[in-house]
Amino acid sequence: MAVEHKYVYDFAEGNRDLKDLLGGKGANLAEMTNLGLPVPPGFTITTEACRAYLATGREPDGLADQIAAHLAALEQAMGKRLGDPADPLLVSVRSGAKFSMPGMMETVLNVGLNDRSVAGLAQQADGNQRFAWDSYRRLIQMFGKTVCEVPGEEFEHALDEAKRAKGTTNDLDLDADDLRGLVDAYKKVFRKHTGRDFPQEPREQLDLAVRAVFDSWHAERAVLYRRQERIPADLGTAVNVCAMVFGNLGSDSGTGVAFTRDPASGAQGIYGDYLANAQGEDVVAGIRNTVPLQELERIDKRSYDELLDIMARLERHYLDLCDIEFTIERGKLWMLQTRVGKRTAAAAFVIAGQLVDEGLIDLDEAVHRVTGAQLAQLMFPRFQLDHDIQPVAKGIGASPGAAFGKVVFTSARAVELAGEGEKVILVRRETNPDDLHGMIAAQGILTSRGGKTSHAAVVARGMGKTCVSGADEIEVNVPAKRFTVAGRTVVEGDVVSIDGTTGKVYLGEVPVTPSEVVQYFEGTLDPEATDDALVHAVHRIMTHADQRRRLAVRTNADTGADAARARRFGAQGIGLCRTEHMFLGDRRELVERLILARTDQERENALAALLPLQRADFVDIFREMDGLPVTVRLIDPPLHEFLPPLEQLAVNVAVAQERGEDVAQEEALLAAVRRMHEENPMLGLRGVRLGLVIPGLFAMQVRAITEAAVECARAGVAARPEIMVPLVGAVQELETVRAEAEKIIAEVVGDAGVEVLIGTMIEVPRAALTAGQIAEAAQFFSFGTNDLTQMGWGFSRDDVEGAFFWRYLELGIFGISPFESIDRDGVGRLVRIAAEEGRAARPDLKLGVCGEHGGDPESVHFFHDVGLDYVSCSPFRVPVARLEAARAAIETNGSDSR
Repeated sequence: MAVEHKYVYDFAEGNRDLKDLLGGKGANLAEMTNLGLPVPPGFTITTEACRAYLATGREPDGLADQIAAHLAALEQAMGKRLGDPADPLLVSVRSGAKFSMPGMMETVLNVGLNDRSVAGLAQQADGNQRFAWDSYRRLIQMFGKTVCEVPGEEFEHALDEAKRAKGTTNDLDLDADDLRGLVDAYKKVFRKHTGRDFPQEPREQLDLAVRAVFDSWHAERAVLYRRQERIPADLGTAVNVCAMVFGNLGSDSGTGVAFTRDPASGAQGIYGDYLANAQGEDVVAGIRNTVPLQELERIDKRSYDELLDIMARLERHYLDLCDIEFTIERGKLWMLQTRVGKRTAAAAFVIAGQLVDEGLIDLDEAVHRVTGAQLAQLMFPRFQLDHDIQPVAKGIGASPGAAFGKVVFTSARAVELAGEGEKVILVRRETNPDDLHGMIAAQGILTSRGGKTSHAAVVARGMGKTCVSGADEIEVNVPAKRFTVAGRTVVEGDVVSIDGTTGKVYLGEVPVTPSEVVQYFEGTLDPEATDDALVHAVHRIMTHADQRRRLAVRTNADTGADAARARRFGAQGIGLCRTEHMFLGDRRELVERLILARTDQERENALAALLPLQRADFVDIFREMDGLPVTVRLIDPPLHEFLPPLEQLAVNVAVAQERGEDVAQEEALLAAVRRMHEENPMLGLRGVRLGLVIPGLFAMQVRAITEAAVECARAGVAARPEIMVPLVGAVQELETVRAEAEKIIAEVVGDAGVEVLIGTMIEVPRAALTAGQIAEAAQFFSFGTNDLTQMGWGFSRDDVEGAFFWRYLELGIFGISPFESIDRDGVGRLVRIAAEEGRAARPDLKLGVCGEHGGDPESVHFFHDVGLDYVSCSPFRVPVARLEAARAAIETNGSDSR
């Protein structure tokens, strides 16, 4: 007889290591249960059940019976039956994926309540009729919206109408009779949109709620959030069924969220929000402003002291900042959830440093716990405030940063304007999960309600978006597209600035100043001379990161100024110096003359004029990189970048002819441009092909590089040039260029003692597939992943990102643009093949990458795994690459405290 697959686990059966199976929430509820903390009893339906349901459209065999068995055990533990008219057990049904997705999937509270058991619930609460009817109206509202897709605003309108009839704006002023009437109104809304009465059978409610949670894995907002946070789409969600405990039983009850450290700054202390006489969704929804957690000491000291003790215990157990949800039911504290808390980038670095000081983790683990993406956030500028710039409002600094933009009041408008290139600030009373599109599009989020644990705050912190919440001085009028504050009216399109650190709101655009972290990297802020906790933490972690990483980090730089800045940021050389950038501006005419030359003399004259200019360029760069390698890519532009546009030139000639002007010179230029015109210049006469077709072009550049290196060497500057031949697809191309280059190098270097390496860029798929042959003629490879991606996928970056990438992302064909993060399976495989076959042919072959992927955190890990020697990226991404290279090394070799 086959053994039935286990789809349901009691809380006492799991632990925190089972997140893949039980989801993060279920695994942590199990962990707290096993720690002996006050967790209401319940059970978890696994992610395997969810995946089976989503694959077939029906529950897997055996699931219904397993739920029934665990429900019976829960009823026995609580001494109540689900939906019992006299003494009902009510349960919550909550999602819980492996990775936290706050507000993105569904929750239904008070499941099991119906027309008969509402009286029994009131009897449980010592006759508290208001509590019972409030719980029932919440069930109908949540069930209707979540399970049956009834528009949420219909319920909100009914609630607003009930409050207007009562002459109040606070739902706590509604009494039992008001709420009984509201239940009737909600039932009518439910029937209007579903064609049926609200289900009265408790088990039907439970089963439908479970399926709704499963289905919410594919809800639009959940898909969008996973894409934004790079969460795999095939994980599924667990479902947690938990005995209800009630925070809405009166003034001695309530609900809250607590953090063991400040998730915004990392500072140690007591942080969180508490809301008396409320259920948990009221806190995160931001529909009523909370009080600081410290107020709980005055309201209920016994529960407060117990909570602090549990918070300390959980932090020691998880060795990290913990985010905790709790409910107090008539003075009894219940723990509803814990997880390693989301935090801002600044808090991540500060907390990691604190935990090292406290002996809870080592420096390897500290490096592992911060990310390059967080470090990049810390390098954004902040507001530069003069004394005469005064805020018009102040809320809660929920997610740090300095953001300004045009005010918009709907997510749709935010997406629309952002798509037109505008910076926008999304202003709402409070956000909800349906606002995710607008939050992603906006520079920052401003709400008039909510606290540090509201939906806006939690989601913004996770995305690294600036957010100010709970600015209750602001009166938001969404239909009128305006808000009023301090006697002033701000309409859609007006510019505001928000400070997510201080919570201050300013009218107009406030100027910005570089962050302290950038000042530290640039060497203008001494970490030993400041008491800034963030700078200290960044310095400490980056110092250890540099000791732990194997990958070197170079920069992409074309000028001495860029090279100098990158070196201050920690660059260990230049991995890509684009010489075509040196030919723009005033030199463009010389290149044009070179390309269009009809005689050898014309060509030689143009090259002679370019040589000293190129030599001076390289002297400047070698001086800044004294002692560090500089990889110079020989000229690699599509020809059209240096020629006059064909269409415009033809029009100019035609107009001049019409006027009877002498156009002989223009006609000659037009004929030459037509002769050189290409339908697809990115795949035409460029790179090595251009160097082979135009005699003397590469020779001039090789001479300029070598003469500059010799000049620097004789001046005491250690120049280490590496000449890179672009767009090679066959070893014969490289051999031809190398033979000519070596003659020039030997002639110029003489006894100066300068070594010049010659290598190639691997950016053509054929080069990757014949890397063993090419390595015979190359001293180094540098992977040009931009072109390798274009040619590997067969599309042009300039054309396709706006044309159809959005649809590919929407359909899940891409999890992320392959130009942003390396396509490991396709383009990455070409890199791996070239690295392995190149090293097999030449064991001392140096391997690097110089495309945009060199500064992408995920891609850096791949390049470490493949065995490259270095990555190269733009100057501002150098610190990011340094950190991620260390994280990759630690993940490969392990850490003592992990």
